[in-house]
Amino acid sequence: MTNCEEESSLPSHHSSVASPVKPGVLAGNIGDPILLTDVNLAGVTAHPARGGEQVQIWVRLALTSDDRMFHRIASDIANVIENHARQAGKHIRINRAETVLLVIKADNSAELWVDTAAVAQKCMIKSSKKAGTILFESDIADITGMYFPCVDIAPTDKVLCLFRQDWRFALYFDFNHDGCLDLDIFTTTLGSLYRNLKYRHLYDALADEEVFEKLLESGWFPFVEIITSDFKELIGCIESGFELTESETGICSKFDEKRLGRMLDRWVQKPNFSEREPLLRTAVNAYLAGEPVAVIKILLTEIEGIINDAYKKVHGKGAKIKELLEFAIKSAERKVGQADTLFFTAAFGKYLTTHTFAYFDPNTENGTAGSRHAVGHGAAKPDSYTMCRALQAILTLDQIAFYI
Repeated sequence: MTNCEEESSLPSHHSSVASPVKPGVLAGNIGDPILLTDVNLAGVTAHPARGGEQVQIWVRLALTSDDRMFHRIASDIANVIENHARQAGKHIRINRAETVLLVIKADNSAELWVDTAAVAQKCMIKSSKKAGTILFESDIADITGMYFPCVDIAPTDKVLCLFRQDWRFALYFDFNHDGCLDLDIFTTTLGSLYRNLKYRHLYDALADEEVFEKLLESGWFPFVEIITSDFKELIGCIESGFELTESETGICSKFDEKRLGRMLDRWVQKPNFSEREPLLRTAVNAYLAGEPVAVIKILLTEIEGIINDAYKKVHGKGAKIKELLEFAIKSAERKVGQADTLFFTAAFGKYLTTHTFAYFDPNTENGTAGSRHAVGHGAAKPDSYTMCRALQAILTLDQIAFYI
């Protein structure tokens, strides 16, 4: 783990710990599992079939309640689990549970955890934190995993997890036909499902071509630093057809000396940024002084230099902007190990190529202060040097700081 990534173990409910806490773990399960027998789940049929016909089955599957097959599969699985629980003398309602974990052992005995297992997430955080520090959603840059730190899961086990987040549900199972359960896949898949549920509005906004194009036109993106309430407000305005001026002014006002200071500290901890600290500090001070021209002139040129320095350290030479942007995107994907995280790497690649580094024809005189090429050629219109554009330049640099 890097110094900007931490794992936190979070109990499913606030209650006294009922089971022993493992060494190095600060939370424990709040109850014991229901013990089941003769649980022999093999898979879920992938298509209809008559008796005597061959049928394909899913032995590993991840889906959410937005998927067409979810409710049928989840309902059947819930009925099976509830029936086994009744045979064990327990009466439960799966559809009322928050988190259900079923661990099936090699002898078909099973542990059923219904809102009693501690849940932990692997999170990348925006800045370094001391142990025991309370984290808020605004401190989290990305969520890359979800797991159960106080439940023993062996490589020979089968697993099934059904959980809810807000008004949506997710289901994942691996019936482990090869006898070698991959716990890393289990962890990352649950993390992906949680992200999908928790931040569905962001995925939907980027998937909606009309909304995304309007975001690009206005220079906005779900930057790590504003991914929570600030960006949700922007999406709401765009979807409703409202002007963004009031929301943009509100967002700009939230970037005070303390917040920008934290961001600057984050930047200069990175080798490719540290040698540029005087320039970056000047840009931050200019923003605080209400001088967007200085912010934009400094940062839009330094962004390219920072990526180029990182590229040189890997390849031994510099490159043109197209290769540099591809390098930055791939670096982010390698860092988080996935392409669909809250870094939104593919969408950010489009943002960079169509906004920050958009093609510019000096003969058309249509450049704005959001374009590095227009700014670099002195062709951006003076009235486009706004505080909003200055903040977008800061947030673009900040996003790249997470990428490389």
